[in-house]
Amino acid sequence: QRAREGHANKASRKVVSLEAARANKQATDWASYTPPKPQWLGVRRFENYPLVEIAAFIDWTPFFQSWELAGRFPRILDDEIVGESARSLYADAQTMLSQIISENWLAANAVIGLFPAATVNDDDIDIRSVDGSASQMTWVGLRQQLPKADGKPNWALADYIAPADSGVEDYIGAFAVTAGIGIEPHVKRFEEANDDYSAILLKALADRLAEAFAELMHQRVRREFWGYAADEALDNEALIDEKYRGIRPAPGYPACPDHTVKKELFALLDAPGIGMTLTEGYAMLPTAAVSGFYFSHPESRYFGVGKVEKDQVTSYAQRRGVTLEQAERDLAPNLGYDA
Repeated sequence: QRAREGHANKASRKVVSLEAARANKQATDWASYTPPKPQWLGVRRFENYPLVEIAAFIDWTPFFQSWELAGRFPRILDDEIVGESARSLYADAQTMLSQIISENWLAANAVIGLFPAATVNDDDIDIRSVDGSASQMTWVGLRQQLPKADGKPNWALADYIAPADSGVEDYIGAFAVTAGIGIEPHVKRFEEANDDYSAILLKALADRLAEAFAELMHQRVRREFWGYAADEALDNEALIDEKYRGIRPAPGYPACPDHTVKKELFALLDAPGIGMTLTEGYAMLPTAAVSGFYFSHPESRYFGVGKVEKDQVTSYAQRRGVTLEQAERDLAPNLGYDA
């Protein structure tokens, strides 16, 4: 009962209507901004990408967090409380990572796409064919509905793509990467030997490689394929701190909490063609995988959509072509009201 009352109290907080939130969207002077055009448009695959190149992009801090060791790498290795455990774990991880690379335990595959795009219906992004003649996917978006102070906008990711009626040619990217191809027999081997530690360590390293692969491919997109930051020269720490231009939001994360968009994203890129599939609940397989979108706008940033109200969910359902009940099930964690 206390949990229900607590949730009800949170749900009854002050919010703004969808109409008011849209009126307070991020203002961009599209007439004075020219979006960068990619070096090529369409879809490209990368199979059996060299693991040694991917490993150089690993962010080790989340690796230690997955083992409930708090602290930022590399300082965690000298931490007074967890340093000894961190050093031991890191040594084991380096040994196994070397085996993964030298013995080809895992295969890393990626697919990326760059497409013409335009904002429609205030909150949605229409992703077009290479020649711009047909819609390949309409990404139905969500907008913040919390009251904002000090002139801050109610953000939606669609704010970073030029509106269809602006006359401005804009673009969006999409990606799906995995570093988990071939992991099953190795996990099974460890589990059959009752070596749960090594099985968990392997899964954790595969997850880190997948995230590193996403970082590597995003860098190549910025510098080569889209090419809007051709002279970018950031070290790994700067990449981890996201000091580059643009963002790569992933479905299920705060800026786009709707997992269902992965179904259309996978179809757009033909992700099954590189060995990636979705479960009925939109979880990615292999689990060591990342997918999402690329935005190039210099003002694009990450944010949390937060709770959404019934007026937005009703509009979302209509734009997506599903029932309100289905929309409420799909957006259940983000509902700001009792459905």
